[in-house]
Amino acid sequence: MSDPLHVHFEDLEVGQVLQLGACAVDEAAVALFVEHFAPGWDTAYGAPDALTYALWSRLASDKSAGWAQSKVLAVDGLRFMRNPPAGELLRGRMTVMGKDPVGDEKGIVIAQHDLLDEGGRLVFSCLTRGLFVRR
Repeated sequence: MSDPLHVHFEDLEVGQVLQLGACAVDEAAVALFVEHFAPGWDTAYGAPDALTYALWSRLASDKSAGWAQSKVLAVDGLRFMRNPPAGELLRGRMTVMGKDPVGDEKGIVIAQHDLLDEGGRLVFSCLTRGLFVRR
């Protein structure tokens, strides 16, 4: 990639892996989330699936904030492998799986997103299709 603040369709290659950053599963955030959005969930089981999704979504949106991506068309194939406990550090990554130019001005990028725990085990994954501007 030539300029990480302006990632265009041509800047991404199939097979390329981008690091999305890391975030901790905060104990107070888990308790607050459960209280408001998942009443009855036992926090001893770790973060609920919806909070895990929200953590990934935040990492992905922060990373792509400066990209020439006009929209995310789809988030498919969600897989929740485990519920991370409070205090665990999660790392996000995005792997470009495919690209499809759509005319001269835009293209679709298909990517797999993963959240991994401190031991490198898969916590969550999904597939996305994003619409990117072409140079």
